Amino acid sequence: MAKNLFGSSRRKLTLLYSIVMIVFLAVLIFVMHKTMEWAITSEQARELMDTASNVAEAEEYFNQHPELALDDSVAYKSTNDRLFFYVFDDDGCLLNFARASFRIEPFILDTIRKRNVAEGEVVVLSKPGSDGSSKACIMMTAQRVKNDDSSASQTVYVGKDVTAMYNGMEKATYALAFLGFLALIVAAMVGHILSGRAMVPLKQAYEKQRQFAADASHELRTPLAVVMASAELLQNDPSIQSPFLKQVIEDVRDEVKKMTKLVSDLLVVARSDNKVLKVRPQNFNLSSLIEQTARLMQPLADQKHIEVKAAGLPKVEIQADEQKIRQLVLILVDNAVKYTPEGGRVSVEYRPAEKGKVRFAVIDTGIGIAKEDQAKVFARFYRVDKARSREMGGNGLGLAIAQEIVHLHKGRISIQSELGKGTTFLVELRTKMKP
Repeated sequence: MAKNLFGSSRRKLTLLYSIVMIVFLAVLIFVMHKTMEWAITSEQARELMDTASNVAEAEEYFNQHPELALDDSVAYKSTNDRLFFYVFDDDGCLLNFARASFRIEPFILDTIRKRNVAEGEVVVLSKPGSDGSSKACIMMTAQRVKNDDSSASQTVYVGKDVTAMYNGMEKATYALAFLGFLALIVAAMVGHILSGRAMVPLKQAYEKQRQFAADASHELRTPLAVVMASAELLQNDPSIQSPFLKQVIEDVRDEVKKMTKLVSDLLVVARSDNKVLKVRPQNFNLSSLIEQTARLMQPLADQKHIEVKAAGLPKVEIQADEQKIRQLVLILVDNAVKYTPEGGRVSVEYRPAEKGKVRFAVIDTGIGIAKEDQAKVFARFYRVDKARSREMGGNGLGLAIAQEIVHLHKGRISIQSELGKGTTFLVELRTKMKP
């Protein structure tokens, strides 16, 4: 059990560390990608705006000096440079240009015709690929050319082919993601190793605590037995007539009984942790065992006027450890009687089960257990109402031991409860134990 506990804790620590690293790396890659994108686009936008201003100023100058003619070999050159511009008048006539690559020029002219580029803004355009995909490949801006009267009748469109830059940024992002994945694997391995080392002192401390509980429980049994025997001798001593002394002896005897039960329960838990608890299967009648065990609780039930019904059960033969199953039934019936108010009812009955299995339920009309507490009732030393549990002699180990017994028999135990209406503990066991 301890091995499973520490193994589970180690796995949880490794998983938590890995999740933290995944989130951290994802945020880091996203931030770096956005930073690279901002750095590239902002610089390219600044260059485009400067170029657009320069071309607009040149066009204004030529408009003011029509006697200056542009050399056609310069004005209408075809170029593969990434930076390009086109000057159109308001009627859509092309006045001047430095052509873009033939690969993207039709797309650029179509964009200009549709007026998808606003004046004074830089836009990133995606040119559809032959396979239907699209990539951000062109940055463009527009600026109006002023006339002498400050009116504008021409527009300069300046753009730049940034396909290579975006491709490079995409490759850099993939490279970062790959490196982040490798870093995550290394971080997970390191986290697993570190969590294992962190568990070593905790495991050692737990082993020492567990061994101490086992040794202390074993050593306390003898002196408690001596104290109990002495209290019983004093209780039966006719020379003691004082009511006060008799009450003191009775109180000592009751407290020793509680201590003996606690020590016995602690010893069972310690043996369970040490894997010392063994199952000695034998064939017996489960119905008879339940009826006999329920009769043992009848005196306590009679004190509270509680009806205990466990008779008339159909005969069911099972193969299990008779002593441990008896202890299991005793814990469940005792728990039901303790937490059922006066005039209540406790019953044990069979429930339908799969072939090769038997299922019985211990039902009470007691105080019930809240839903938020139901998942914790099998935890060691857990008590829903601590004050009431101490008053009734509970130590918080009974249901933990019951669950351990059921698990030793490869069975299942569950709880159904509602506050103020009672509780049902459902136990499922195999009729024959597998070797």
